[in-house]
Amino acid sequence: MPKRRLTIRQIERIESLQERRRQRLGAGLEALLAETAETSIPESGRVVVRHGASLAVEDAEGDIIHCVSRQNIGHPVCGDQVVWHRTASDRGVVTAILPRQTLLSRPDYAGRDKPLAANLTRLIILIAPAPAPSDYLVDQYLLAAETMGVAAMLVANKCDLLGDAAQREQFNAGFAHYPAIGYPLIWTSLREPATLLDLASALRDQTSILVGQSGVGKSSLVQALLPDREIQIGRLSSATGLGRHTTSAATWYRLPGGGSLIDSPGVRSFRIGAMAPATLAWGFREFRPYLGRCRFADCHHDQEPECALREAVAAGRIAAQRLANFRHLLAELTQARR
Repeated sequence: MPKRRLTIRQIERIESLQERRRQRLGAGLEALLAETAETSIPESGRVVVRHGASLAVEDAEGDIIHCVSRQNIGHPVCGDQVVWHRTASDRGVVTAILPRQTLLSRPDYAGRDKPLAANLTRLIILIAPAPAPSDYLVDQYLLAAETMGVAAMLVANKCDLLGDAAQREQFNAGFAHYPAIGYPLIWTSLREPATLLDLASALRDQTSILVGQSGVGKSSLVQALLPDREIQIGRLSSATGLGRHTTSAATWYRLPGGGSLIDSPGVRSFRIGAMAPATLAWGFREFRPYLGRCRFADCHHDQEPECALREAVAAGRIAAQRLANFRHLLAELTQARR
């Protein structure tokens, strides 16, 4: 069922409600600022989880501090590096967001970019034999990775559902073009623990996020990768009370082998925000050698003669499904601009 579009009146009501919440936050923030000692030394930290106006920030010593943020600094998100000040009540006020290396976002109800997680270095796209994977969704995730500038890879989870080598070969054939253009594909199954070793190695010393449609086994995989997850959640709860929100908000966890994993429920469905057609085409990495080589400068790579991308598809150098997904995305962007 298509999502119902909000009316202008509904959007205005939501924005009015959010403005009242911001005003209440401002009053509470002023009270906290009054507690901040004049000699309070600015400290650095990382946002572990955000829920509404509350933040859990890990300090340089690894302790968790319950913070709020100044209203004029933007919106801190999970993974952000921030500057904060300790208050007299041993809470904190975040006063600055340090420059982000990368930022994963998606449009909100009004079409504005909504940040989800910051400072990622790797995006892991989960697929599975069931539910049937969507290469269109995969290509949206890959586009996000390319425009962010982070490495991406595919993980085919629940591989035990494929009964024999022939079924696995058939499933793999539908995604074989991704390794061919530089996106690794790893097979995993919780019933075969040895299959998790390659994934654990890929996550080591990275800041990663797992994305994928519902039913691909993300929650179970996260639990396997984070055997101490409940301990980390308990630590969050005892320090800030925010641990109970980890199922509804993006949360940053330390991986036992080094590196970190951001678990976010907000990336099971995904859509891209506004971007120029040239940026969209550049986000398909195997298109890049052919861009600018079409007969027409404004080629839509559809029915135009002497289209370099269509010729590359005919020659087997670009997967036909990738070009079809590009056209679909381009049509959506064009429709959104009208």
